[in-house]
Amino acid sequence: MMIQELTSSSRLPGNHRMEGRVWTMWTTAKQQMHGHHHHHPRTTGTASTRHHMVFRSKTHGDGRCAGLVTRASSTDAQSGGEKKKKQPPSQMLVYVPPHPLVKHWMGVMRSVDTPTPVFRSAAAELGRILLYEMLREWMPTLEAQVQTPTGSTADATFVDPTRPIVCVPVLRAGTVLLDQAQTLLPASITYHVGYVRNEENLEASCYLNKLPEKIDPNALCIVSDMMLATGGTMVQVIKDMVARGADPSNIRVLSALAAPPALQKLNDAFPGLVVYTGMIDAEVDDKGYIIPGVGDAGDRAFGTQ
Repeated sequence: MMIQELTSSSRLPGNHRMEGRVWTMWTTAKQQMHGHHHHHPRTTGTASTRHHMVFRSKTHGDGRCAGLVTRASSTDAQSGGEKKKKQPPSQMLVYVPPHPLVKHWMGVMRSVDTPTPVFRSAAAELGRILLYEMLREWMPTLEAQVQTPTGSTADATFVDPTRPIVCVPVLRAGTVLLDQAQTLLPASITYHVGYVRNEENLEASCYLNKLPEKIDPNALCIVSDMMLATGGTMVQVIKDMVARGADPSNIRVLSALAAPPALQKLNDAFPGLVVYTGMIDAEVDDKGYIIPGVGDAGDRAFGTQ
């Protein structure tokens, strides 16, 4: 797998320029891959099978930054002069808000000199901003009219109180990102899950599961974990939630940092998933830590070793 970050000053093959920021990841199968403005990488040459994954970052008119993680397999072969019809690739949407406070709090969290209380506060503030962005167009609303103190009538929009909202923080550090959830979403219900990772094989195992036996498929579910490094923990949590009735299309993931291995694993398991994260780092080391990352987020948030 390769990963490449392109900025507005980067020049692509064919003398094209890319606007915004683009992270492109792909695996090759004896073919040459090329990037192209507003298109997925393409294969040149003779018939071949293509397997690739792309993370594309795009800034909307309102300042939000979104990304598409696409993984597709297709065969570029001609038979009788006709190309086989390509199936549309499945896509996972990743939002990286370009907010200056997101960058500020990420900088505070990255610094080795940041003490535990400040690290925890920075993570909580980052989680609050990401939560606002997540809820912007996702929360169901009701239109109504209210009477104002002046005796006039005004149109008003309210959050629909009949739609259940479920928060699932992954212990330990996932709880910090949702510190403000009870303030922003006072009617939400929180179910904790705890996972520990084997330091040798990096496999995650569950030691605490407070999920209900049944989850309303209509519920909006927010799953938070500070780091999306290898993606194993998050995939297990979401699979468990889906097995209990949660609708994958109603699940959103909240994280401070994400890395390509986790994004690829999540996209493979849940192609329509939506992820909100403060930053995407390019590497995961052999110990399962995101590089440059923030270190062990749980230890830094709670002052433990």
